[in-house]
Amino acid sequence: MRFQGTDNYVATDDLKVAVNAATTLRRPLLVKGEPGTGKTVLAYEIAKALGTPLIEWNIKSTTKAHQGLYEYDAVARLRDSQLGEARVHDIKNYIKKGKLWEAFTAPQLPVLLIDEIDKADIEFPNDLLQELDRMEFFVYETQETIKAVERPIVIITSNNEKELPDAFLRRCFFHYIKFPDRTTMQAIIDVHFPGIQKMLVSKAMDIFYEVRDVPGLKKKPSTSELLDWLKLLLHEGMPLDVLQSRDPTKAIPPLHGALLKNEQDIMLFERLAFMARRPNN
Repeated sequence: MRFQGTDNYVATDDLKVAVNAATTLRRPLLVKGEPGTGKTVLAYEIAKALGTPLIEWNIKSTTKAHQGLYEYDAVARLRDSQLGEARVHDIKNYIKKGKLWEAFTAPQLPVLLIDEIDKADIEFPNDLLQELDRMEFFVYETQETIKAVERPIVIITSNNEKELPDAFLRRCFFHYIKFPDRTTMQAIIDVHFPGIQKMLVSKAMDIFYEVRDVPGLKKKPSTSELLDWLKLLLHEGMPLDVLQSRDPTKAIPPLHGALLKNEQDIMLFERLAFMARRPNN
C-alpha cells in the first residue's frame, strides 16, 4: 500500500515519502504545520486512498489519555445494582470502548487519527507512550489485555500550541507541512476550482501572499481561507478589475472577512491604508 495523494488532495513529494515511511514502519506519523494546511484532511485522504476505515479521535483541552482506551461507568453500575438490574452481573456492560480500543480490534486495518494532540494536557502524550509503542493495554475491570491484531496506521496532528515530550517524539515519524508555494497552491486551487479563470487566480494569489507577508500580522491566512475567499469571489461575481486595481488607499482586500480573522489584523490594514493616503512630506 503506497500513498500517492488523491484526486482531492495535492500531496507534495516529501509528504508522500513521510506517509509511506510511517506506514511501512507502522510508527505514528506526527504531522505539524500551520492551521489550515490540510493536516486533518490528510488522514481522511490516506484512508480513502488505501481503502481503509477511518477512526477519528478529536482531542480537546479536557481530554484524558485513558478515554482513548476505555471508560468504566461505576456510577451506572451502582445505580443498576440498587434497582436490581440483571445486567449488573456483567461488568462489560459498563465499559465504554475508546478510539484506541476500536482501532486495535477493528476487523479491517484502520487509519487512526489523533487530531490536535497539543490541545490536551502536557502529560497526555506521555500517558499514551506504552499503548502506542506496544499497541496493547490492560483492562483492570475485566482482567483482559486488548492487543492490536495488526498495528493501525496512526496519524497525529499538532498545531504547535505545546511542545511534545522527547520520549513521545522518539516513537513517531515526523513531518512538517510547509506552507504551499505558488506552484503547489495553484495545483490545490485547480483541484477545488477546475476551470477557474487563471487571471483571477493569479491576482487573488498576489493579494493573498501580500497579506501573509504584512509584518505584525497576528494570524496569517491559511490555504483553507484562500479557498473560502476564492469561493466568495466567484459567488459574488467579483469583477477582475476590482482585484487588478492596486489602489493603495484600499489596503483591505474585498470580502476580507474570509482572510482576516481578528480585529487587530483589520486595524493593522486600516492603519496601512491611512498611511498610504497621507501626502508625502
